Amino acid sequence: MAKKAVATFAAKAGAKSMVKCIRMEKSPKTGAYVFTERLVEADKTKEFFDKK
Repeated sequence: MAKKAVATFAAKAGAKSMVKCIRMEKSPKTGAYVFTERLVEADKTKEFFDKK
């Protein structure tokens, strides 16, 4: 399961807009869920969620 965080950061002049993405992964060691958070460019969110 993955979700896109609601927080969107305003783009400055010449900068790309960034979004905060949160992905939930199951740890292979413990079986517990781990949340991975990262700021990515808005057009690269699909790549972030496709990675495993």
